Amino acid sequence: MASRAFSIVAALTVAGLAIGPVTAVILRAEAFSGFRPADWQALWFTLLQATLSAGLSVMFAIPLARALARRQFIGRGLLVALLGAPFILPVIVAVLGLLAVFGQSGLINRVLASFGVPEVQIYGLHGVLLAHVFFNLPLATRLILQGWLAIPTEQFRLAATLGMGRGAMWRAIELPMLRRIVPGAFAVIFVICLSSFAVALTLGGGPRATTLELAIYQSMRFDFDLARAAVLGLVQLALALTAGLIALQVTSLPVAAKGLDRQVPRWDRTDRRAICTDIVWIGLAALFLLMPLLMVTLNGLAGITNLGASVWQAAGHSVLVALGSTALCLLWALPLTTRWGEWLGLAGIALSPLVLGIGLFLIVRPFANPFELALYVTATVNAFVSLPFVLRILRPEAEAIRADYARLRDALGLSGWVWLRWVFLPRLKRPLGFAAGLTAALSMGDLGVIALFADPDRATLPLKVYQLMGAYRMDQAAGGALLLLILSLGLFWMFDRGGRVGSAT
Repeated sequence: MASRAFSIVAALTVAGLAIGPVTAVILRAEAFSGFRPADWQALWFTLLQATLSAGLSVMFAIPLARALARRQFIGRGLLVALLGAPFILPVIVAVLGLLAVFGQSGLINRVLASFGVPEVQIYGLHGVLLAHVFFNLPLATRLILQGWLAIPTEQFRLAATLGMGRGAMWRAIELPMLRRIVPGAFAVIFVICLSSFAVALTLGGGPRATTLELAIYQSMRFDFDLARAAVLGLVQLALALTAGLIALQVTSLPVAAKGLDRQVPRWDRTDRRAICTDIVWIGLAALFLLMPLLMVTLNGLAGITNLGASVWQAAGHSVLVALGSTALCLLWALPLTTRWGEWLGLAGIALSPLVLGIGLFLIVRPFANPFELALYVTATVNAFVSLPFVLRILRPEAEAIRADYARLRDALGLSGWVWLRWVFLPRLKRPLGFAAGLTAALSMGDLGVIALFADPDRATLPLKVYQLMGAYRMDQAAGGALLLLILSLGLFWMFDRGGRVGSAT
């Protein structure tokens, strides 16, 4: 009974957080005069950049995943593990790294200038696409790589026995797998890019490169136009829900054929042209993903010793927000580790974090100064946004624990607290640590709601780095970015490692 009560309370809290702020914004908004030309431009650019970002990420991920599936080399496991790093990488850190490589005074332009070639411009649509591919290429590669590794190796052996060439092998074995995997990967990345804010804020380069999320920010920050913010938020919600339904539809296709789970060498991996192609794709991907991180580290080493007191104060704020978000998210997630709970948590992806932040400020405004609560509101929204990922991590293991130990619980008459303390949490420790680390890292690097309402005394570290960039204090910005990277990865490692030490599974 106690566990059911906690589930109901958690569900009502999450539902209220999804509905209440949006309702507050709509009720407070005055009459909406219709879509402006700038709004249509933001809608068009949002759809364009999301489509191109997802398309490019998947297009480049296909040969990279194929190369990783065919090759075994020293450091392969580390490289595959690093493919997950950009997902928890703070956006502002990645942007600084990309600027260090592709910016006006970046590494690429310095090389081009030595040959008298015109410089490359990173701001605008191509800059947004570059950043989104940086973040989402690893995700697409991991999804497609799992599909390639799931193909029974006996199929490649049979194809070689039948004398099938590379083209016939591609059409008969690999292309059917891609038809199952690629649409779902494209849809997932498309939904992620729909809510792009920090990338468009830093690399958009003008009104023609404004996303819906950035338009919501501008309508609040500069015009305080609640009606426009509400309508744009609802439009983004409709787009996200539509894309999510399409993703569910295109991924519900037949699974691949089964094999004997034997490690049979692939018969297409010895072709000389295939070897050269795979080496090129793996090398280019490693260079593209690791060079910005290396540049952030090198540039930040000099600036991290010159950081002012305000930067360290902002770092403290970020750590507190990250820890608060993690605790709140897990408090919601543990009672919601069911199928209906995961569906409820999907609102964290569909709803605009900025609209949620605006609504929460409107709700607390009659009772307190909302600007003094900026960090609390930021922690709450970050926990809500992280909830879908945490539930996806926890739910499979939680349901397995319930199924395996339900009879034992009933036979011993274990109460809710005893069951939670001695059975459920110990066996959930490993995924719980990973989920906590992911939430802490995502919250640590968030540049969203805090950009709307924070004053200088309550800025977080990502906002402080962005402000240093705007003031052209790039040395300090690089130092702050390195500090942010260390703290984000440190929090992730601390929680993930804590979940693996002494875990029951």
